[in-house]
Parts: sequence; structure tokens; C-alpha cells
Amino acid sequence: MTRIEMRARLYGDEQFPREIVELLRRMGENILTVQAAGKDNLKNPDAEVLAFTVSENRAVFTQNCRYFIRLHSLQSDHAGIHCL
Repeated sequence: MTRIEMRARLYGDEQFPREIVELLRRMGENILTVQAAGKDNLKNPDAEVLAFTVSENRAVFTQNCRYFIRLHSLQSDHAGIHCL
């Protein structure tokens, strides 16, 4: 039997620590950052960040847990919200 390994596609928002992003990349994770996506310093509302992750089929990594948990209650169809 062939082993198939599925890795999540991740998205680090503006508050997510760069050191953790680099660690995840060294571990082979596919993580896109706000900066790499060209969306930094735009003050995007959290709802737009979540909409972007949905369109990219990525789970969002954030330190802004309170707002993303509220968004989850309004829109639970996403790849995940991971709070640090």
C-alpha cells in the first residue's frame, strides 16, 4: 500500500510570528504569509482575510483569536482557524 501524505495549506496573518512561519517552512509546510501574498499593511478586515483563505483553500494561523472565533460562528465553511 502506498502512503499518501496530505499537508495542509496554511496562511499566516499579519500578527503571526515570523519565527514560527520559518519553522513551519523548514518542516515542509506550505505556508503563505500576508506579506508574501502582497496583502500586508492594507489593514484588511478579518472577514476579508478569512474570505481569502477560503478562496485559496488555506487554514488561517493567527494571534487574533477573538475575532476569528466570532467569524467562525458566522461562517464555518473554511479550512480551519488556528490560534496561537
